[in-house]
Amino acid sequence: MDRTTALVLPVVMLMASNVFMTFAWYGHLRFTERPLWLVIVASWAIAFAEYCLAVPANRIGYAVYSAAELKTMQEVITLVVFAGFSVLFLKESLTINHAIGFAFIMLGAFFVFKGPLG
Repeated sequence: MDRTTALVLPVVMLMASNVFMTFAWYGHLRFTERPLWLVIVASWAIAFAEYCLAVPANRIGYAVYSAAELKTMQEVITLVVFAGFSVLFLKESLTINHAIGFAFIMLGAFFVFKGPLG
């Protein structure tokens, strides 16, 4: 696999896997009338699809990213996907407090990818 593919493919796969995982963890909140056992089974089925994307994404990405970079990338993607999901699917509002908290996490991601200081 060429370097460009190894750099881009994990990001795309992690984004897709995160959409699945966000639905697995939070999608049932719109269906509170469903029995808990049913949403657990449904969530596990959705999570299986997430694992089928996340595991190879990390395996492929590890050729060009460190484990810390992959984890940081996953967390940033999680925030972006979750923010969109909560607004579009759950119809919740994001506040300035959310934006400030997310910005601090993004700042942390910057330092992980920047490399050693000094």
